[in-house]
Amino acid sequence: MAELDWPAIESSLDEFGYATTPPLLTAADCRELVRLYDDESRFRSRIDMARYNFGSGEYKYFARPLPASVEELRSELYPRLAVTANRWAERLGISGYPGELEAFLEVCAQHGQNRPTPLLLRYREGDYNCLHQDIYGEVAFPLQATVMLSRPGADFEGGEFLLMEQRPRAQSRGQAVTLQQGEAILFTTRYRPVHGSRGFHRVNVRHGVSRLLAGQRFTLGVIFHDAR
Repeated sequence: MAELDWPAIESSLDEFGYATTPPLLTAADCRELVRLYDDESRFRSRIDMARYNFGSGEYKYFARPLPASVEELRSELYPRLAVTANRWAERLGISGYPGELEAFLEVCAQHGQNRPTPLLLRYREGDYNCLHQDIYGEVAFPLQATVMLSRPGADFEGGEFLLMEQRPRAQSRGQAVTLQQGEAILFTTRYRPVHGSRGFHRVNVRHGVSRLLAGQRFTLGVIFHDAR
């Protein structure tokens, strides 16, 4: 984590609303998390996307205690992303965020949000995820991460990560991102500041996954705010 080029990541987040990283998890880490998917004791809930018109596929929210690799990623990413989160908050004139994850989760708990939100997502041929935002209550951290656990071209085809930015008084801007196993995309949860002629304004961002053409695709979602 310390070896990542954080100035470049922060610059990309400011300019595009997302940034990608080299592998944060080893292939063995990825395989271990995928193996956990069938162990129901590790999860607090399962969501069938089709049932709720979220798309096609399914995902499961981890129960506490989180797997060690997930806990470590969440705890180590948060303070580095809080730098950008607080810069964005200042630009938008809103309240900032604590510098450490533990303090931020206390804020979530004070608002009735105490259920963990890191999750594993599974897509099979034909599955996809509609554009959405991961908001679970009044408190929401403005950045989150997705880590690719499968191998593009070997385990699956298609299934690109999608971002859609809804710019005011302009057409929406889309972006498709392909990750390799272990790599992560850090991206806007709900909105980000963009500089215009009258200063900074909010731009809403949604994310999703394009249709899987073949195989099976697993990803880890690292969301920093807890849920009600």
